[in-house]
Amino acid sequence: MAKSKGGDYFGLNYLVSVILAIIPVTSWILGVATRFSEGKIVAALLRLFLGWNIIWILDIILMILSKHILRLLNI
Repeated sequence: MAKSKGGDYFGLNYLVSVILAIIPVTSWILGVATRFSEGKIVAALLRLFLGWNIIWILDIILMILSKHILRLLNI
């Protein structure tokens, strides 16, 4: 899959990605879906079970600062 030019959620606009990252449910679902689409199954499963707490806050901070969500594992 090609690297996105906008925000980290499927190449959406940066502002849209930040708004989606702020909403807990969409951040959780799109974070899992993004990692699955990148082929990172283990990272997606970790987000599925752990992505509703501290990972959500880190996603917001990193999305604003670096335009990418947290990468827990690259496997």
